[in-house]
Amino acid sequence: MSMDTNTEQVSDWGRAADPAAVVPLRNIAIIAHVDHGKTTLVDGLLKQSNVFRDPDAAGDLIMDANDLERERGITILAKNTAIAYAGVKINVIDTPGHADFGGEVERVLNMADGCLLLVDAVEGPMPQTRTVLARALELGLRPIVVVNKIDRPNARSAEVVALTQDLFLDLATDAEQLEFPVLYTIARDGRAGFDPDPALLADDLRPLMETILSVVPPPVVDLDAPAQLLIASLDYDTHRGRIAIGRVNRGRIKAGDPLVHIGPDGEVTKGRAIYLATFAGLGRREVPEVFAGDIVALTGFADAKIGATLADPAAPDALAGVVIEEPTLKLTFGVNTSPFAGREGQFSTSRQLRERLFRELETNLSLRVAGTEQADVFAVSGRGELHLSILIETMRREGYEFQVSRPEVIAKEIDGVLCEPVEHLLIDTTEAFVGVVTDLVGGRRARMLDMVNDGRGAVRLEFSIPTRGLIGLRNAFLTASKGNGALSSRLIGYEPWQGAIASSRSGALVASETGVALANGLANAQERGITFIPPQTEVYEGMVIGQQPRPGDLAVNVCRAKKLTNIRSSTSDIAVRLTPPTILSLEQSLDFLADDELLEVTPKGWRLRKRLLTQDERNKVRKRAQEASASRS
Repeated sequence: MSMDTNTEQVSDWGRAADPAAVVPLRNIAIIAHVDHGKTTLVDGLLKQSNVFRDPDAAGDLIMDANDLERERGITILAKNTAIAYAGVKINVIDTPGHADFGGEVERVLNMADGCLLLVDAVEGPMPQTRTVLARALELGLRPIVVVNKIDRPNARSAEVVALTQDLFLDLATDAEQLEFPVLYTIARDGRAGFDPDPALLADDLRPLMETILSVVPPPVVDLDAPAQLLIASLDYDTHRGRIAIGRVNRGRIKAGDPLVHIGPDGEVTKGRAIYLATFAGLGRREVPEVFAGDIVALTGFADAKIGATLADPAAPDALAGVVIEEPTLKLTFGVNTSPFAGREGQFSTSRQLRERLFRELETNLSLRVAGTEQADVFAVSGRGELHLSILIETMRREGYEFQVSRPEVIAKEIDGVLCEPVEHLLIDTTEAFVGVVTDLVGGRRARMLDMVNDGRGAVRLEFSIPTRGLIGLRNAFLTASKGNGALSSRLIGYEPWQGAIASSRSGALVASETGVALANGLANAQERGITFIPPQTEVYEGMVIGQQPRPGDLAVNVCRAKKLTNIRSSTSDIAVRLTPPTILSLEQSLDFLADDELLEVTPKGWRLRKRLLTQDERNKVRKRAQEASASRS
């Protein structure tokens, strides 16, 4: 639908006449579980608001400009945009839906006055739906419920609305929050309405926009008070330097005004607002002055930190900082010590690794970095496997070379009792796989809370499970269910340590020689198990090249070629038939790791390896462990 040919549409969907003036405002955040349509809805809003000359050529997932976001089809970073409707500027905050990136949601919600809660018309409220809604209601945001994807087969809009109402009854902090409008959308087509019948939806998103204007309150501000702003996000420009982004809480700020930066630790520094901008469409527009209630960007503070307050020097009042949940998983980042170290990476020293990890802390608030007893090894803690793997992949693409350990859960002592994080796990699958899925999670100390069969073959299972039981579960679940299902989880608290979880990991095939893997050597290895590498791959002694079905590691020489004889030519290797190798993804590699193994990460890929590379070293350690165990018994 082209906006240029619809004059009535243009009159409603337009930009504010003067971006530097005080204009009517609404600030909304779009929140939901992963893949319920947040970013697609933002696409529709942008396409229908005259941001693009040709909306049809703008593509999909417009806000997800990050390469990893596009490759994985998920939002990783919260983003700001702004549109105008009926003379009102609407700042829109697009947030991630995956629980591992909950820190991104927590740090930006305080910039909003209302929220759009998207719920899939088939899946209904999911674990992260509860998490983000609880945070939004705690902050007093006015909610609007949007039931999306109502054109999907098996859509159950009425039931989903009832389940969402139950969720509000559990989470609302005051009676007013129980009164919320419900809209129905097909975000992919840019259509919205008040009836769950897809045929009765409007041809555009105007019903949603009208609801936002009538339900979400404008910011309540004092323009004449001393300036004050809470930094919620940071950006960087090669010409302007560090850019602080946040909502002006009170007063107004002009370019050149002196301000003080009050850090989260209370440290106060002085500076001036040099560059001021407001959000407009996909970009920012420079303005001479910004006003309370608006979400703005400014420069002038090279050491700006998320959670810090920028204030008038005459009234240096700090705002409450951003509250972020503690991480639940940790692993170590260390300098690469393999025989191939330094061959593929641009940054490989401990100083470079340390600087990059601590720089990540400036924007990734859910992350924690600490030193260890080894100067070149750092302990890194995050929200989950995906959170940590995204950091690993980002650094790899930036040219860093390092090695990481197996993820492990962060336990803590509560009232003298060792406790571990526990999560609410929700699994959607089909009747045929209920038994195998239940056995799979049962072996990971999961307790079933509920099971619902919709009568059409789909089953929803709910469990309480230790966070360490989730390590490697996603891949095991997809294998066990043959791809028929989805799982998600959210942290619900800490419980006493629930005992050991039996490992399903069997032994590894370990290269015994350094060289190039040949077809003959790999064929011999495949007689003992599955391999992870193709022929002509460079390997070194101690590199994990496959998995065997029995416990314990098995050394194999994958560099061995066939010997030449009078009746066998060198071309006889061509006749060797190999099973295609199992190529592990980054997440699968992290899941596969044992305690005595590391994952070597370089810009060109990753390799599994033993901590001790030679067979003699590993045998000595194993013998000492056996002797220590025997002496204790």
